[in-house]
Amino acid sequence: MMTEKILLVDDELNILQSMQRQLRKRFEIMIAESGDEALATLQNKGPFAVIVSDMRMPGMDGIQLLTRVKDSYPDTVRIMLTGNADQETASEAVNAGQIFRFLTKPCSTAVLATSLALAVRQYNLLTAEKELLNKTVKGSITVMAELLSLANATAFSSGYRIKPMVTEIAKELQLPSPWQYEVAALMSQIGCITLPSDVLHKLQAGFPLTAEERHMYENHPKVGSKLIRKIPRLEKVAEMIANQLHSFEHNEEESLDEEIVIGAEILRATIDYDLLRQQDIAHHQAIGKMRKQEEKYNPEVLAILGKHEPEDVHTAIRNLCFKDVIPGMIAVEDVFAKNGAMLISKGQTITWPVIQSLTNFEKQIGIVEPIRVRTAALEE
Repeated sequence: MMTEKILLVDDELNILQSMQRQLRKRFEIMIAESGDEALATLQNKGPFAVIVSDMRMPGMDGIQLLTRVKDSYPDTVRIMLTGNADQETASEAVNAGQIFRFLTKPCSTAVLATSLALAVRQYNLLTAEKELLNKTVKGSITVMAELLSLANATAFSSGYRIKPMVTEIAKELQLPSPWQYEVAALMSQIGCITLPSDVLHKLQAGFPLTAEERHMYENHPKVGSKLIRKIPRLEKVAEMIANQLHSFEHNEEESLDEEIVIGAEILRATIDYDLLRQQDIAHHQAIGKMRKQEEKYNPEVLAILGKHEPEDVHTAIRNLCFKDVIPGMIAVEDVFAKNGAMLISKGQTITWPVIQSLTNFEKQIGIVEPIRVRTAALEE
């Protein structure tokens, strides 16, 4: 018996119960007698691998239901049952990409069972690919970000700081494929590796940039996008990065993919918020400043960011010897080698590769101690 759940929807209860009896030995079947009941079942008892809906139902018909399922549960494979008179409409739905296939009523148990097995296989292919992207691609990007942070701590520390906020916002907005927003966060500043370090320090400290410096900074999303676009399956991520400095008003005038637009808007808000926080501006003051420039930010994103709990609420600042620093701690101040070289940027999350790099500096040159870090309050 397949363990993936299947939802059958029809306004005729006797038909539903008959199909359920005939299929229950092979599939885990649930039923709903209307479109509204089906949506409630999907929300409360999902995820479902497959949904099968009759086309003609009172209230919400099959096409309307499956269209809503496609928008809210894109991984769920959609099948429609139709009468002969409905085939032209059903064909249009197939061509529009709304459903996996349609079956003509009356449909034999053998045909329905075969179609369900194929639909479950399609679901597994879709989810397996997403799982691969989520684990393999995101994992590879994380490693790359850690390595690049060793080369340019100032540029890449921002990506680590905004990633938890981006994850939180994507979850709150119930965005599909949340991994791509997390990758966009980590790689959002990759173009900054081309900028002089003093420009980045001025920016993070809140000092005004010259016209030339501002031009260099505003070009970094374009540079980063070109680099990321070369990685397969990250085309949308590249576009999010390319548009990260655009205002909310500008995005409303563009005809970009919705995922790209919301991704860019999340990056814009979280990056600007992070810059304000790096200037030691309190959370509520930073949000207040951003609300005074509401034309720049997506109001939904800004509202969620306003509810965000800053990292200093449940953390404590500690002065530690290098040997006591562990991965996951956050540098409160820049960390320097004894020859004056900056090793860690203020606000940077300390990772295992960073500690390995610092270990080498400690042996050869020496590290200025103590190191001020932010760590979980429970550890104090």
